[in-house]
Amino acid sequence: MKEIVITARDAGQRLDKYLLRYLPLAGKGFLYKMMRKKNIVLNGRRAGGSEVLKEGDALRLFFSRETLEKFMGREAEQEVSYPALKPEEVLWEDSQVLAVNKPAGMLSQKAAPGDVSLVEYITGYLLETKALSPQELQSFHPGVANRLDRNTSGLILAGKTMAAAQDLARMFRERSMEKYYLALAAGTLEKPGRLSGYLAKEEQRNRAVVLRKPAPGASRIETAWEPLGTAEGMTLLKVELITGRTHQIRSHLASLGHPLAGDRKYGDPALNRRLYERYGLDRQFLHAWKICFPALSGALQGLDGRTLTAAPPPELEKILKAMNLWEAVQDGQG
Repeated sequence: MKEIVITARDAGQRLDKYLLRYLPLAGKGFLYKMMRKKNIVLNGRRAGGSEVLKEGDALRLFFSRETLEKFMGREAEQEVSYPALKPEEVLWEDSQVLAVNKPAGMLSQKAAPGDVSLVEYITGYLLETKALSPQELQSFHPGVANRLDRNTSGLILAGKTMAAAQDLARMFRERSMEKYYLALAAGTLEKPGRLSGYLAKEEQRNRAVVLRKPAPGASRIETAWEPLGTAEGMTLLKVELITGRTHQIRSHLASLGHPLAGDRKYGDPALNRRLYERYGLDRQFLHAWKICFPALSGALQGLDGRTLTAAPPPELEKILKAMNLWEAVQDGQG
């Protein structure tokens, strides 16, 4: 028999979903059968699976050790090593939430089983700092609440508990916060602007196409921007991502004739070559800069009214200073 006492980290989720995370190889039908037969009981009583777990709940699994290990999977039987974040990549944290400055070149989450993404680095950091124990990792796997393209740097949030992860997911889904990016775009943009459109995916080319009118499979998008400064025929923009779609900023600005500097997919090859030769820029100049949070409570109370800012990485800072645009970034912090 295995007894599990629910911690604050796992509280707030349905029992059946918790069991599927704890015993990923068991299957939902088997787990419901075990609950009916009282081989799985919650607080000494028969459970139906829809119960919402609370801190201190006692879950008992009347399985043999061999059966438990079989359904938990091989990873539960051996120690898995994770990479850890660098101290400077951690922007802010409390007991519920972790904010990270993702470097360019790193996946936000796995695209294939063998990938090492930011999620693995976050997991390693939480294990290293003992904010998460190997035992808790059997039922709770950290994940990111927002995603950035591999070659976009900047601010990403992760929940350190199930309640925080759920609340963060809801907040991003409802777009109740303000998200700002730094973007260096080709051409001169003298005035603030705001544009709506529809984003359609070209799956074979892994591209997004901006449409002016609704179309089947296209999602509505809205992007706003404010010029912070101009130099060398380019404009540094403070971009507000009002909706959040894959490649939205990159494709939206490109559709206006102002592609991002360094963008190989949507950009100007001649401009990209010049920037690579002069500054070594080998990716799109796009950085998730700031998130301004509304009034919050519960698991996200630590973010109540807070603004989190991720400083541009050294390779972008160097370019901005060389173009005399760094001061504009400082002025745009407010």
